[in-house]
Amino acid sequence: MGYTVAGNELETNDDGFLLEPDFSEEAVSVIAAAEGIELTPRHWDVINYMRDEYRENGHTPNFRNMLKGVNEFWPEADSKALYDLFPMGPAKQAAKVAGLPQPLGKGGY
Repeated sequence: MGYTVAGNELETNDDGFLLEPDFSEEAVSVIAAAEGIELTPRHWDVINYMRDEYRENGHTPNFRNMLKGVNEFWPEADSKALYDLFPMGPAKQAAKVAGLPQPLGKGGY
């Protein structure tokens, strides 16, 4: 598989996750479209959170830690709200759309 972003082919694994992170907005748009996600400002809030976590920790959080972290800037967020944004599983799908490598284990650390 792979995604073409700004004329460059980005390599992915068999599950469609980038092998190397790409922090460009274009990558997010291309991957979101492939996932059937129409991006909203809330998507971008979560994407930026996931990218920050990856930069700071070298990996993305599991779902429980993701929900806890998201609640810091979106207090009314709950499991349903995150699944509404990323229906295939918020921890994994948000990481994929954010242009990050596949999370470890079951959706994070």
